[in-house]
Amino acid sequence: MSRYLRITLEKRSVTAVARLLDDEAPRTAEAVWQALPQGGQVYHGKFARNEIYTLVPAFAGTEPGPENTTVTPIPGDLCYFTFDGTLENTAYGYENDSAARDHTLLIDLAVFYGRNNLLINGDVGWVPGNVFATIEEGLGEFAAACNDVWMGGARGETLTYQRVE
Repeated sequence: MSRYLRITLEKRSVTAVARLLDDEAPRTAEAVWQALPQGGQVYHGKFARNEIYTLVPAFAGTEPGPENTTVTPIPGDLCYFTFDGTLENTAYGYENDSAARDHTLLIDLAVFYGRNNLLINGDVGWVPGNVFATIEEGLGEFAAACNDVWMGGARGETLTYQRVE
């Protein structure tokens, strides 16, 4: 039986529903599921293109490691990235009190909402992510809200992930 999670941009009151990819990314899907709810300040990707994400402290007892990885996520992909001290040294653009500066091991929970994404960062090179879920409901409206995060600003917006029971 499939498991689902709800992704919400709280201030913009928009939600999408994603199916966990238990067959393709079992370790990552389980780690995320067990740690829900998760969320925090939303950021819009600078390098990847059509991406929003939040940074949270590591939550898995054992990091899932690479599985179902991509460097070219498609619209509706939810990706899991582990940053082990990488952001601490290149945290320009993040405010002093942001999670990017507070933890050496961070998890980036990302939503890709449009086409033509390429996961390469000028400071660290290729950044493959684990695709652990795919949006099955509400992508159009959610994508419009994500674009508004890009054009209208991310300050004060929260991205949350919750179980759909």
